[in-house]
Amino acid sequence: MSTLKQMCEEVGLKQVRTYIASGNVVFRSDTEEAEIKSALECRLEAYAGKPVGVQVRSAGEMAAVLARNPFPGEPGNRTVALFVDDPLPADALDHATGLRGEQLGLGEREIYIFYGDRMADSRLRIPAGNMGTARNMNTVAKLVEMATGLSS
Repeated sequence: MSTLKQMCEEVGLKQVRTYIASGNVVFRSDTEEAEIKSALECRLEAYAGKPVGVQVRSAGEMAAVLARNPFPGEPGNRTVALFVDDPLPADALDHATGLRGEQLGLGEREIYIFYGDRMADSRLRIPAGNMGTARNMNTVAKLVEMATGLSS
């Protein structure tokens, strides 16, 4: 994750911190979301040799994702937020296939999924989330905590 941290610093992000080895980064910046996204995607593509999608959310947006979790009583390691770039249409969940007991909830730029005991066996497909990335609610909570701890 030191390489990712260095890339973030090279595009001007401040107080960069990473969390677990899955591309989670918390930082400070006054730069617009789209500019950060573009800069990081360019750096990552040059490094990886292929396109790598990036999702950017403010600390407030991440806190709101956590607060809006429609499955707050369920285990955080079995409940995920699937983050996407654009606001989701009201019918985004209508096109899901392969449901086998999963519960779904629609957010603003995220889809909530509670997998229950069958997460490893899931065949769930949600076309609206094809280009997204999922983080479980334990990770979302930790990222919110880390972002809240950054100094101004």
